[in-house]
Amino acid sequence: MTDSPTGRTLRYDGAAQRREQILAALKEHAFVSVVDLAHSLDVSGMTIRRDLRRLEESGEIRVVHGGASLLDHSGRSTFSLRSAVAKAAKNAIARHAVTLLRPRETIAIDAGTTAFHVAAALPLEFNGLIITHSVPVVNHLMNHPSRRLLCLGGEVLQTSHAFIGQTTIDAIQKLRIGTLFLSATAADPSGVYVEADIERPTKIALIRASSRVVLLLDHTKFQALAPVQLCSWEYIDEVITDAELPADVTLACAEKSVTVTVAPHSAHSTPAARKS
Repeated sequence: MTDSPTGRTLRYDGAAQRREQILAALKEHAFVSVVDLAHSLDVSGMTIRRDLRRLEESGEIRVVHGGASLLDHSGRSTFSLRSAVAKAAKNAIARHAVTLLRPRETIAIDAGTTAFHVAAALPLEFNGLIITHSVPVVNHLMNHPSRRLLCLGGEVLQTSHAFIGQTTIDAIQKLRIGTLFLSATAADPSGVYVEADIERPTKIALIRASSRVVLLLDHTKFQALAPVQLCSWEYIDEVITDAELPADVTLACAEKSVTVTVAPHSAHSTPAARKS
């Protein structure tokens, strides 16, 4: 067996023990990618995907794009578990994102775990209006009464902890947003993707209402797959990530003049920014 990303050697005899190792890795890390599991267990990605499907069928895990996550008692992957995936990367992205804020600017924070980190990283001196349809963002900001908050109501989508639907869209269409901090499930040279079509209309309304769209994507999102295209790169003004983009995505961003910034993991380092 080869060493795992955590530095441990994963040993097993047969498929049953291999799946036990997968469950053990999930209990420790909340999320594991197909790529990391295939490397750690010295098998093909196809074998890992079969194992993950078997574990999902038995009700032990949830298969998500690029890997798998643990389940809560309701059978859904919890927001807190997803937030723990690539947490250092999300913190780095959020730290840089808030440096883009302008005094008294109206901003929108999308639903999603990376966008939530932006809300948590807002500097105390920021006195602009914060618009969001994210329930966790609303809950967080309610603990900071000095913040100006506009909550977009609607029907709650439990899997993403977000308000969605026509009521939400109608509210967005009456607004003018300076900067939107946008989340997504995956990205490739063709554009940006989300997991479910039900998420798309609200995100599109936010994009259309915003003067500047800043996409927040940690490195795992460029290895992930998602079925629904949210938009092409021409609708994105800037990407903030934590590692160099794949070459084909870099080229696609350059063709649409998208600024790409690699946020440093250290708060004292200088971000690498370029106009693609």
